[in-house]
Amino acid sequence: MDWFFIDQISEEFLITGENAVHITKSLRMSVGEVITLCDSSKTEHLCKIIRITPEGVLVQEVSAAECQNEPSVAVTLYAALTKGDKMEHVIQKAVELGVHRIVPTLTDRCISRPDGKAAEKKRQRYQKIAEQAAMQSRRAIIPEVTELTELKKAADSLSDFDTVILFYEGGGLPLKELIVPTIQTLAIFTGPEGGYEEREVSLLQSHGARTATLGKRILRAETAPLAALSAIMFHTGNFD
Repeated sequence: MDWFFIDQISEEFLITGENAVHITKSLRMSVGEVITLCDSSKTEHLCKIIRITPEGVLVQEVSAAECQNEPSVAVTLYAALTKGDKMEHVIQKAVELGVHRIVPTLTDRCISRPDGKAAEKKRQRYQKIAEQAAMQSRRAIIPEVTELTELKKAADSLSDFDTVILFYEGGGLPLKELIVPTIQTLAIFTGPEGGYEEREVSLLQSHGARTATLGKRILRAETAPLAALSAIMFHTGNFD
């Protein structure tokens, strides 16, 4: 069943804008068909299309229930900015896997280093990708993709997390030793092509990060975040 996000809904609700165009032009849905609208309170509303007009798609609520699709752990991914369009793939798949928030992070070895205007253009595209992935995977939220953040600023923001993990090619503890099923908030860092400088590792450790490994093989910058999220969701029971 097709899934859309809204701020709030009434018993009868007019869907407009891009969502209405998608319903009528791309999905070619008609009166009598059913869609799901998920609101800002994480409630999913089963709705029937009752009228299609030039102004939009009018739907009527059939039933409502709390969305149960969010993981038990809120993971913020600090992903070092990768070159080309690799970051788009990371964002799409991270949202499907259940990430709560994504912070594109600038580190010493990042090849891509966009200026302010280019970085904001990328962020807007990343946010749109996150929204589309959230719709496809039926999330209760659209994970936020923040502005590009330097590593020092990211390190200064870690005090509110239960656990902070740096996935480091130089070695660390097995992930299962750092993750407990009851964890609620988690920050994870993954590096760029070429990995982290030792001083960057020391910086994050000084702010409470613990280093972890994803095994004996060295993963690509675009593979590591997705492997890490998959392992975290497994160890916290969110693949059950």
